[in-house]
Amino acid sequence: MAQSKPQNVFAPWNDPQEKPLIRFQNVTKRFGTFTAIDNLTLDIYRREFFALLGPSGCGKTTMMRMLAGFETPTEGTILIDGVDVGPIPPNKRAVNMMFQSYALFPHLTVEDNIAFGLRRDKTDRSSIADRVSEMLRLTRLEKFAKRKPHQISGGQRQRVALARSLAKAPKLLLLDEPLGALDRKLREQTQFELMDIQEKTGTTFVIVTHDQEEAMTVASRVAVMDHGKVIQVDTPAGIYETPNSVYVADFIGDVNIIRGKAHPADGGLIRIHYAEGAEPILATPTQPVAAGQDVAFAIRPEKIVVAWEPDHSRANHARGKIIDIAYLGNISTYHLELPSGQKVSAQMTNARRLARRDFTWDDEVWLSWSDTAGVVLQD
Repeated sequence: MAQSKPQNVFAPWNDPQEKPLIRFQNVTKRFGTFTAIDNLTLDIYRREFFALLGPSGCGKTTMMRMLAGFETPTEGTILIDGVDVGPIPPNKRAVNMMFQSYALFPHLTVEDNIAFGLRRDKTDRSSIADRVSEMLRLTRLEKFAKRKPHQISGGQRQRVALARSLAKAPKLLLLDEPLGALDRKLREQTQFELMDIQEKTGTTFVIVTHDQEEAMTVASRVAVMDHGKVIQVDTPAGIYETPNSVYVADFIGDVNIIRGKAHPADGGLIRIHYAEGAEPILATPTQPVAAGQDVAFAIRPEKIVVAWEPDHSRANHARGKIIDIAYLGNISTYHLELPSGQKVSAQMTNARRLARRDFTWDDEVWLSWSDTAGVVLQD
C-alpha cells in the first residue's frame, strides 16, 4: 500500500533561515511615568495568524498601534520587512487596520465601502472593479454588493470591513477585537471564516483579543502578555499543554494549581508533597528540580479521571467528594474536595444520556491521573 506524504507543517519560527516580517527589537513605550511596553523583543513571520492575548491594560493594543503608526516607541525599533518603520507615517505603511466598530461609511454601498481606499489612492477604474469583485467573492458578499451597511447583518458588516481592509493587498492586517460585537454563535462561525480568508490571501494577520478561546482557535501562534511583557509565545497547543508559568497556565483555560515541595523519585520523576497525610503527587518534570524546592503542579480538569474505583493504570490516585456539578451539555465539570481540603475540578465528556450518568452531589469518588498529565512549574 502506498504511504501518503507527510503534510508540510507551517512553522517558519522554527527555521533559522526564515526572516521575520515583523521584528520588535527592545521596544519600550512609556506614557509619562507609566510603562505600557517594557523592553519587548518579538518576531512575527509571513502568513502567520498571530494573536496578542492578555487582560485589559497588558499592552497588546499599544503594540498594535505602534505597528500601525499611531504611536511611536519611546525606545527600540520596529522593523517591517527589514525596514525601520519609525519614520514612516501610517498612510505610507503596507499595513491596514480593522477596528472593532468596523467604521463603515453608512451612506455608501457594500461595494463602494470596499472600493473606498482604492479610489482614494487613485487606482484606475478597471483595476478597482476587478479587485472589488475579487473581495466580494472572497468574503461571499456578491449578492449584498448594492446594499448599505444598515441593510445587512452584523456578521456581514464584519466581512465588509475585512474585504475593505484586504482590498489594497497589505503585507500586514491588524485586527483590533474584530469579533467583539458579534453574538457567541456568530463569533465562532466568523472565526473559521477569518482563518479561511487569511489562508487564501496569504496575508499576515495580527489579532488583538482578550478572548482566549478566540486566540486559541484562529492563531498559528499566541503571545500571552502581562504588564507590558510577553510571558510566553507558542502555538495554541504549546501554550495549553506546556505553559511556562503559573500565570499562563491559569490564564489559558481551566486548570488546577496544587503547590507543594518537590523530592526526587526513581526514573527521573519527583514526588510533590502538598498536604500533611496526603499521598504525594508523582510527576514528570521538564527541567531540573532541587530537593525541597517549592513547585506548582498544574493539571487541566480533563486530564483527571473520576470513577468509583482508582484507575491503577495511572500513577496518581486521590479520594474526593463531589461538592458541585456544572452540566454544560457536551461536558460536565465536577468540583471536588480532597481529604486535605484542596479543591480540584475534573471534566468528563457526556457520552451517555443524563439519566444514565453515575455521579451526583456528595458522592465519594476516586480521582486518577498519570505522572505526565500535569506540568511542574517553578515560579
